[in-house]
Amino acid sequence: QASGGEDEIQQLQKALLDYLDENTETDASLVFSRKFYIAQWFRDTTMETEKAIKSQKDEDSSEGTHHAKDVETTGQIMHRAESRKKFLRSIVKTAPSQFSTLKMNSDTVDYEDACLIVRYLASMRPFAQSFDIYLTQ
Repeated sequence: QASGGEDEIQQLQKALLDYLDENTETDASLVFSRKFYIAQWFRDTTMETEKAIKSQKDEDSSEGTHHAKDVETTGQIMHRAESRKKFLRSIVKTAPSQFSTLKMNSDTVDYEDACLIVRYLASMRPFAQSFDIYLTQ
């Protein structure tokens, strides 16, 4: 199920990058926005992987009986992170003009859809998820 969620997030990321790429001729700042998002998602992947592995090690030191299960889970974490990084690297290596020809679907994203995608992806970030905690404190 997590891989399905990952695929959905990658499709949304790709749709947003498609939108930014299509509109760079009318707004040059979108080139920088596109690079920023790619860099941010790459950084997020690295940070999430480090946190997940650290939590696995903490659980491993407290519960020695689940060691084999934790190693497998750590391997899965690393595999998922590498596939996400590979996806982002493939986008970086692709020239913007080539990128628009590699679309996953023929549906184009308009401005409102792009705004919704940005809001959804932002809501998945750790700060947005912990915002209610900050408010209650």
